[in-house]
Amino acid sequence: MAKTSTLEKHLRDQYLPIFQKMMGMSMAKAKRTFKDLFRKVTEEAGKEDTMNLPPDLGDMLLEKEPTDKKVKTVLAKKRAEGVRDQNIRWWWNMHDLERRMMSKVDEVFVYALFLRFTKEEGLSAAEANEKLRKVRPMFGDPADSRYGRGNDRPLPDELRQRVNTYMTRRAQQDPEGLKRDAEACSSFNAFIRKEIQAGRL
Repeated sequence: MAKTSTLEKHLRDQYLPIFQKMMGMSMAKAKRTFKDLFRKVTEEAGKEDTMNLPPDLGDMLLEKEPTDKKVKTVLAKKRAEGVRDQNIRWWWNMHDLERRMMSKVDEVFVYALFLRFTKEEGLSAAEANEKLRKVRPMFGDPADSRYGRGNDRPLPDELRQRVNTYMTRRAQQDPEGLKRDAEACSSFNAFIRKEIQAGRL
């Protein structure tokens, strides 16, 4: 349990400033939000029995890839989406709670944007969802076609860091170009896939 409390502190230190700075939360609200999310991911990990996965799972997967048919099949699908060795290491060498927390916080951001589009901009739920898919990347299982098909499908979680780094760099260097290029595609995910195929990401 000591490990979990150390991890909880590390994640709290990481996310509280993000909640305050990027979502305009008060410190009290940020603390409540973090506590709630951490409780949820801990419960989910407990139910799915993933709390004690090895800390170097990414390295293990890459090591097994040439000889383990199952691992090879799973990673082949990810590689087809542009995932590289370092992306696999980065995502799977994280603690399970870190991965879950990253996904949960992403959901909070998506929901906050959705509310802004519906409440402040007066868009319908369908319009808000469409706008969301146009302005930000959506991650998850690329085989999940509920939110889009073809190049609009979710991007693998392993690409989160690479996509965020690319978006930050483009937003600083060429914000108008980034907006224009993304808007020219059917969704932000389609834009990201185009950039990966062109070797720019």
